[in-house]
Amino acid sequence: MTGGPSLRGDHHVHSAFSDDAVSTPAENLAAARAAGLDTIRMVDHVRVSTTYVPDFLAVVRALPAVDGLRVLTGVEAKILDSSGAIDAPPEVLAALGAPDGADRVLLADHQFPGPDGPWSPRVVLERLADGSLTPAGAVETLVTATVRAVHRAGRAQLAHPFSLLPKIGLSEDDVPDDLLDALAAAVVATGTPVEVNEKWRCPGPRVRQRLRAAGVELVASTDAHVADDVGRYAWLRGVEGHV
Repeated sequence: MTGGPSLRGDHHVHSAFSDDAVSTPAENLAAARAAGLDTIRMVDHVRVSTTYVPDFLAVVRALPAVDGLRVLTGVEAKILDSSGAIDAPPEVLAALGAPDGADRVLLADHQFPGPDGPWSPRVVLERLADGSLTPAGAVETLVTATVRAVHRAGRAQLAHPFSLLPKIGLSEDDVPDDLLDALAAAVVATGTPVEVNEKWRCPGPRVRQRLRAAGVELVASTDAHVADDVGRYAWLRGVEGHV
C-alpha cells in the first residue's frame, strides 16, 4: 500500500478499560457508526502486570455487529528498553492474532527505551545536556529499539511514531534517512501498519512520504479517549488533502 491513510478507519480508540479514557466500547462503536467508519480498532493501555485483557476482549466481542463496520482489537504498550522489550503481559503477546487474543500490540514511545529500562523525557534531557547522550545517539537508540520491538512482536502497529522527540528537544528532522529506511524495512517485512496520529500530529510529511515510498501501510488514528473524538480528523484531513 503506497497511498495515504483512509479516513474511514480509526485504528486507535481507547475505552474506560484505560485509566485515562472515559467511554465504553459500546459508546465507541456507536460513535464509529455515526461517523460512517468502515474500521475501528479498539485499544487499551497495558503493562506487564495488567490482568484485564481477557475481560476487555470479551466485552468487545460481545458488541452487536454493525453492517459495514469491521471491529479490530489491540493493546497499547510502551517499548521498555533498547533491546525492544515490550511492556505487556507475555501471555497477551503470545496470543496476538489467535482466536482468543488481541489482533495487534500497538508499540508506543511513551518513554525513551534506555539500555537499562525506560527513561523519562526529563532524564533524557539531562543526559543530552551533560553530553552523556548525543542527539544522534538518542535517535538511533529510539529507532533501533522500535525495529527490535516490531520484530519481537510479530503482530504490531506503530502508535504515534516519533511523538517522543519533541518532549526531548528533538524533531523528526533529526531522524536520518537511513534510520527511516531501516524502520520502513522492518514494518514492511512484518506487515506492521504505521499510524498517522491525529492527537499527536505525527508522523510529519517527510516521514510519511518516505514510508509511503517504501510501501508501508499507513492507517489513520485519532487516539480517541472519549467517544466524541472517534473518527474525527481535523489536522489529518488537512495535511492529507482529503475533502
